[in-house]
Amino acid sequence: MIFDKISNLKLYEKVLPAPLIKGLQYLKETDIVKLESGKYEIDGENIFAMVQDYSTFPKEERRPEAHRKYIDIQYLSKGSEIIGFAPARSDYQIDEDLLEEKDLLFYSQIYDETDLVLDEGMFAIFFPDEIHRPCCQNRAESYVKKVVVKVAASLI
Repeated sequence: MIFDKISNLKLYEKVLPAPLIKGLQYLKETDIVKLESGKYEIDGENIFAMVQDYSTFPKEERRPEAHRKYIDIQYLSKGSEIIGFAPARSDYQIDEDLLEEKDLLFYSQIYDETDLVLDEGMFAIFFPDEIHRPCCQNRAESYVKKVVVKVAASLI
């Protein structure tokens, strides 16, 4: 997991693989506020962005999740939210397996979860198998405009 401000992109340009940099550059160079909710291709199905508008939820209403085929770059354009994070562990119980349909696993319960507070202009990168619980309230409900850039793990 990587957690930072998009304004610090220069720090990563020489250390992260090119497909991740391409996704981060898209976030930095695109006027996200003007985009409607929906899917935007960056490099076909290899790299694409999903623009979302929503109100955050109480943490207990969100399920922890992980992916296998895609790396998530989650970026907040507006609002504030908490994303829970936990490294993968073999003793975590899978609650629902949607890998075939949506590249998505939901977990019933996780331990040692760390809360990441994302504010406007911040991003978090979650690699395959890293567990995250997005869209959670930070002190109170908040309107959020977020972009999740999906980068095919096979590119890395």
